[in-house]
Amino acid sequence: MPEPLQGASSGPPRGERFATTQWSLVVAAAGHESAEARGALETLCLLYWYPLYAFVRRQGHAAAQAEDLTQGFFAMLLERGDLAKASPERGRFRSFLLTALKHFLLNEQERERALKRGGGRVLLSLDFSAAEGRLARDPAAGDRPEDVFERQWALTLLDRVQQLLREEYTAAGKEPLIVRLQGMLAGDGLEGSYAEAARDLGMTEGAVKTAVFRLRKRFGERLREEISRTVADPGEIDDEIRELFDVLRK
Repeated sequence: MPEPLQGASSGPPRGERFATTQWSLVVAAAGHESAEARGALETLCLLYWYPLYAFVRRQGHAAAQAEDLTQGFFAMLLERGDLAKASPERGRFRSFLLTALKHFLLNEQERERALKRGGGRVLLSLDFSAAEGRLARDPAAGDRPEDVFERQWALTLLDRVQQLLREEYTAAGKEPLIVRLQGMLAGDGLEGSYAEAARDLGMTEGAVKTAVFRLRKRFGERLREEISRTVADPGEIDDEIRELFDVLRK
């Protein structure tokens, strides 16, 4: 299974002020008209929607109903101001979301009520068409819904970080480098792999090793940035990273 990468467990630079997280921003502005807070919540929802959808499906709901329930749940978060009851100090954002979703599902008696809650409107652009394919590829279909949620949270977060890294390298004119080396992010590359990558890229083997080291370091930094969005204190970031890789080892 993947192992933590360079930069993934190091703390913020000494003296650096911990910026307001999106989770903190959402809660602080709950119940008030704030485009900034709504944008932060939508960003977090877009990151977490698939793990929540997978949880609903593993609860036994059909795909169409799970789609309506997931949209209805986000409608509740975005429109009813329920976040005013939450506090970052009381738990991680993903734990808050899962608990809130469980309560939402308990209160939903039928599919029509879920559609009514969602108002029949698409609040977030969620790619449900691809969701079933992702769910079918899940190797542990018999796991508890909570376990599926945790695993999909970890995989979704890692996928997002890799996508951000690809965009960053592409914008810097280094697309061939990221395309060729992204498969070497996890674990130690074999000597033969370095040599092959060097031939493919027209670089020396030493230059490839340096590029891989930098890529892993940057991956760790971007991972910390993404996790920092969902915690209230920088001291929680390392715990989240350890839990992420623990989930993937199960």
